Amino acid sequence: MTTSRLTMRAVQQGEWGTLDSVRVLDVPQPELLPTEVLVRVKAVGVNPIDYHTAVGRGYMNALKLPHIPGWDIAGIVEEVGFGTNRFKVGDEVFGFPHFPRAAGGYAEYVTAPARQLALKPATISFEQGAAVALAGLTAWQMLVDVAKVGAGTKVLINGAAGGVGHFAVQIAKARGAFVIAVARKEKHAFVQTLGADRVIDYTTTSVTDEVNDADVVIELAGGDTTLQMLRALRKGGLLISARKLPDTAVIRTEASNLGVKGTWFVAEPDYVALEGLAELIERGALKIEVSSILPLERAVEALKRIPEGHAVGKTVLKVN
Repeated sequence: MTTSRLTMRAVQQGEWGTLDSVRVLDVPQPELLPTEVLVRVKAVGVNPIDYHTAVGRGYMNALKLPHIPGWDIAGIVEEVGFGTNRFKVGDEVFGFPHFPRAAGGYAEYVTAPARQLALKPATISFEQGAAVALAGLTAWQMLVDVAKVGAGTKVLINGAAGGVGHFAVQIAKARGAFVIAVARKEKHAFVQTLGADRVIDYTTTSVTDEVNDADVVIELAGGDTTLQMLRALRKGGLLISARKLPDTAVIRTEASNLGVKGTWFVAEPDYVALEGLAELIERGALKIEVSSILPLERAVEALKRIPEGHAVGKTVLKVN
C-alpha cells in the first residue's frame, strides 16, 4: 500500500519561453533527504534569473519541466533530516539553495541542504530576508572571496543602485574600501545613503574619463560597458562581471593589452557568506531595499516587472 504525499501550493511553469504557462497549483511537497531541512517558506524574492529562466534564457539544462521557480527564500524550519545538526525545528532561516539546479522557492515548502542556509537575523522580516541571499551572496563573493577587498581598496561599482549593486556598495564600505558608485542621477541620493564616497552619472559623464586607477571594478550593467570599464582599472586591476561577458575573446585580448584582468562570476550557495551578510545586518551595516510585496498568486505580475528594470529594491512574494 502506498501513502500519498502531502500537497502544497506552488507556482509551476509547464513550458519554457512563455509566462502563459505559469500557474498556481496544488503539487506534492518535496521529500526530505539526509543533511537537508524542510522549510515552510514565508517569503521568496523575485530575481532577474527567475524571469530569464522562465522565458528560455536561464539554466534550463540544469532544470526540468514542470518547473517551480525561485531560489531566494526565507522561512521556518519545519523538519530536520537525518544527520543534520545546524538547525532545529522552529529556526528562522534564509538562503539560496540548490542553485543553479531547481530550488522550487515559489512554493509553501522547500527542502534545502542545511549548509546552504543561515539563521535569519531577528532584526529583519521574512520579506527582507527573502531579498538578501542571491544579490547579497553575489556581492559578497565578488568582493570578499574573489577580489579580497579590504581597507583602502578603490572599488568602482557600475550599476550601484541595483539589487546586487546596493549590497556591493555597503559590503565594500564595511570592509574599508573607497567606493565609486556609477548610477543615474536620480539614484545618487540613494547610493550616497549607502556610503558611496563618490558618485558618477553615466548618462552625462564618461566614467573612464573620470576614473582610471580603480583596484577593482564590479561590473553589473553588462553589454558594451564591460569593455569600457576595463579602462577604469589601474595596471594589474581586476574587473569582475556578474553579467555574461558579451565577447569573451575580445574582453580577454583588451584586458591583456591594458595589463588588467577580467572575469565572469556566478554566485553559489554558501552558508559562510550568508552568515557574513547576517552579521552585517545585525550590526546595522547592511540595509535591505524591498520595493513591493505581493501574494504568491501574483507571481506572473512580479516576473513581468523584471525586464522593466531601474527599480530600487526587490519585489518579494509573500507565501505563508
